[in-house]
Amino acid sequence: MSRENPKFDELCINTIRFLAVDAVQKANSGHPGMPMGCAPIAYTLFTKFMKYNPVNPKWFNRDRFVLSAGHGSMLLYSMLYLTGYDLPLEQLKQFRQWDSMTPGHPEATTTPGVETTTGPLGQGISNAVGMAIAEQYLAGTFNKDDVELLNHYIYVIVSDGDLMEGISHEVASLAGHLKLGKLIVFYDDNNISIDGSTSLSYNDDNTKRFEAYHWHVQTIDDVNDLDAIEKAVINAQKETTKPSIIITHTHIGYGSPNKQDTSSAHGSPLGEEEVKLTKRNLGWPEDKTFFVPKEVADFFSKFKQKGIEEEEAWKNTYKSYMEKYPQDAKIFNALMYNEYGQEWKKKLPKFNAEEVKKLATRSASGKVLNAIAPYLPGLIGGSADLAPSNDTYLKDYPAFSAECRTGRNFHFGVREHGMASILNGMAIYGGVIPYGGTFLIFSDYLRPALRLGTLSALRPVYVFTHDSIGLGEDGPTHQPIEHIASLRAIPGIIVIRPADANETSFAWQAAIEHKGSPVLLLLSRQALPVIDQNKYSSAENLLKGAYILKDSSGTPDLILMATGSEVSLIVSAAEKLQADGIKVRVVSFPSWELFEKQSPEYKESVFPSDVKARLSVEAAVKMGWTKYVGQYGESIGMDGFGQSAPAGVLFEKFGFTVDNVIEKSKQVLAKVKQLL
Repeated sequence: MSRENPKFDELCINTIRFLAVDAVQKANSGHPGMPMGCAPIAYTLFTKFMKYNPVNPKWFNRDRFVLSAGHGSMLLYSMLYLTGYDLPLEQLKQFRQWDSMTPGHPEATTTPGVETTTGPLGQGISNAVGMAIAEQYLAGTFNKDDVELLNHYIYVIVSDGDLMEGISHEVASLAGHLKLGKLIVFYDDNNISIDGSTSLSYNDDNTKRFEAYHWHVQTIDDVNDLDAIEKAVINAQKETTKPSIIITHTHIGYGSPNKQDTSSAHGSPLGEEEVKLTKRNLGWPEDKTFFVPKEVADFFSKFKQKGIEEEEAWKNTYKSYMEKYPQDAKIFNALMYNEYGQEWKKKLPKFNAEEVKKLATRSASGKVLNAIAPYLPGLIGGSADLAPSNDTYLKDYPAFSAECRTGRNFHFGVREHGMASILNGMAIYGGVIPYGGTFLIFSDYLRPALRLGTLSALRPVYVFTHDSIGLGEDGPTHQPIEHIASLRAIPGIIVIRPADANETSFAWQAAIEHKGSPVLLLLSRQALPVIDQNKYSSAENLLKGAYILKDSSGTPDLILMATGSEVSLIVSAAEKLQADGIKVRVVSFPSWELFEKQSPEYKESVFPSDVKARLSVEAAVKMGWTKYVGQYGESIGMDGFGQSAPAGVLFEKFGFTVDNVIEKSKQVLAKVKQLL
């Protein structure tokens, strides 16, 4: 390769640098400093170590490259363009412009070759830990002594900001504990943040920090020493029982006479005059933009064919695997293409109301998980140190650990944010259905990862238990009030709050079948009545988001709607209202988002526009319910925080009683009659 010619290496690296500089300057927006400083790292990885196929960016046994410092996106775009991915030079010229393939921060759904959506600092390194976990699980499950299906690395570049973020501590600790030796991280240590020197707020000894996490730690004094980079990667690859971090001293804005090693090189274009000075300083043509010397283009063009050949070699390995291990190959292929078959759906539990009078939906969820797990080998997950409370443990399987890579239970520790971003990484990697559990109140701790999961069209499943004031004595610090509304506000996410055990079973079906965003299951701590499937509509209707649980004859006078634990409450209230001669329709409304996917005709059948008297009941803030109760309807909900007391007392004190539902219903009917 090119190491025999240092001048040619420098020419290639400067090509990478100036593609980034010119793109940022043309856009008059962006971050030139990081690509200028880290170009030698990317160059070495993409030309010396990484296996990838630009023709098929999703080849499963490829190495993954994660730019956790996503503000340096032009570094990645430059490499993808040069190595032959479907990213034309014209798209580099459209950096940060409307509908381009080169957004300001990398987006996995937009640009071929971008592995994960990064930008919010700390998320990329956390996703990478999830990728490394998924790789180890699938390799442990499918690799054989004589045929190795999966063997590759996850490479990452992180910044000072990534390592300042709290989530980096969470995931680095877990990665070291799990001995994720396929994870190799470069730390872009340039001593500069937006405010100025990192010394203003940061003087961690990162060598000691990562040694304490049980990582393999190396230091490179000069990022432009390509031999040092190459040696460090080789050493990291040899260390199979520890993740590696390579602390690399870099120069932000390298080569810029006036902005190198300054914060002004971080998040602003260099400026036309400084671009000229930088090109002059590094011996680059001052009058050319987006310039790629022919010899550089010729050199990088070889990597497309190299990738094709590497994938073909892997396909031959896979062919041999299929011949020797046909049953495992069948399962592996199904996981790769998210083909789960139908058998698991037949195993979804059905709960008989006469046999099971009451059951917490968290407990029902645990029963569902254990019933379907044998038929969904990619279903893996755990809890943020709450498995007994969340009922997330798969009873017939060991825990994933440094000693057991085939375990399907994960102990994430008290690391909610890290857990969620790791789940994203596992989902990005593919071949698995990752799930994670915690209390609903702690969704606050992981919300950034939820948002990125939705933005990235990922589908981890979240088991959020203790979903309301119904958790009782732990009090207002643990009682979610505004959380359901805030989660529903995330575009594209699916929130499901089932009313009983049978709805919970179908909620899991909805979660597994859904594609394109996280699915959140909001489950009760307290036992809920199992709704009699012989007297009321089938819980399978949960898949429609909202459905008529019980109806009156003829056009209803009033529609009562509720989610979760409050559904049984409105059922009881409806019976008494009907005894008073009021025609009541009872609607179970477990998921706004699934309901909105239904046809206009179905929506009208559930909520006829000519029925104005409506009342919603949910033990959470009322925000958003106006859309469904209309201008004449009302909502029973929470107007403040909860208190510490038994659940029954709390529901009574806060108005979640049959008597209050009846009283509010009659008030709504009177108002509608008066106004209309």
